[in-house]
Amino acid sequence: MIDKLRALKDKFQLLEEQLSDPEVTSDMKRFMKINKEYKDLKPLVEAHDKYKAMLDGIAECKEIIEEGDDPEFVEMAKEDLKDWEDKKGPFEEELKMMLIPKDPEDEKNVTIEIRAGAGGDEAAIFAGDLLRLYERFIDKKGWKREYIASNESESGGYSKVILEVTGDNVYGMLKYESGTHRVQRIPKTESQGRVHTSAATVAIMPIFETEDVEINKADLSWDTFRASGAGGQHVNKTESAVRVTHKPSGVVVECQDGRSQLKNREIALQKLYAKLFELQQQEHQDSISALRNTLIVSGDRSSKIRTYNYSQNRVTDHRINFTKYNLTEVMDGYLDEFIEAIQVTYNMEKLKATEDV
Repeated sequence: MIDKLRALKDKFQLLEEQLSDPEVTSDMKRFMKINKEYKDLKPLVEAHDKYKAMLDGIAECKEIIEEGDDPEFVEMAKEDLKDWEDKKGPFEEELKMMLIPKDPEDEKNVTIEIRAGAGGDEAAIFAGDLLRLYERFIDKKGWKREYIASNESESGGYSKVILEVTGDNVYGMLKYESGTHRVQRIPKTESQGRVHTSAATVAIMPIFETEDVEINKADLSWDTFRASGAGGQHVNKTESAVRVTHKPSGVVVECQDGRSQLKNREIALQKLYAKLFELQQQEHQDSISALRNTLIVSGDRSSKIRTYNYSQNRVTDHRINFTKYNLTEVMDGYLDEFIEAIQVTYNMEKLKATEDV
């Protein structure tokens, strides 16, 4: 573990040097990327220094005890050694959790999509209740929200509502909210006081920023040929037309609009960029559709991640068997306990997976 931490500290120091490099500071996009990585590594570097001091303290105490020249020093060293070793175990467990690789998407902003599921009007009302829950949670976090679309129900709730949320670590906090949420309560429209079970689905999808398409020159194959069509003798006699193939994607672009091969190469690159950009956008839309399908299995009541039981003031997360009797607080946006509990569980699974490798 100390080797991993030392390697991270070396990387941290390299990033620190890069942040003072004029070549980096003149490129704002690159500077921000390096600065973010630098800030993310800082807690681990501080943990490295603390852990190293702990190991050095243990080694020093053992050395004093082994030499045994001064009984008073030996006794003090034994006490210090016990104190160090009592702290070492829990701190190592904390370090293991810190060393679990982060999901690179955690920092992304998100789209929240809430849909009424089974349960008629009551499901739509519950979808509205979930919207208010997330609104309050978002506001407590200091994030920003913007509404994209909504279909209001005659009952006062929503059949569907979509909003975008921007802030720090939004996807990392909200990603486990995806799934079917079930409510058990007496609807306002119920005349005989019977408890109904309804459902609404939540999909949390990261928003991918459209980055400039980077084209590796080694991935391009160029051909030249004689231009055809109108343009006089010059167009027909010289090989000014160009064809460029982007080998990884198979996209081919031809250009003979310019009067020189150089100009046609420039135009062809612009056209290639536009096609690859369009292709990237389509792949992103396909991935979002696929992601939504995996997040929302169905709006059926039997397919659930969490149950909100009003008569018992109970909220249960079925994925980790975690129950709290504080439904009123949860519906007021106090979701932190549930998010932290599921994060701990999933992080422990990640840790176990890395230890088994």
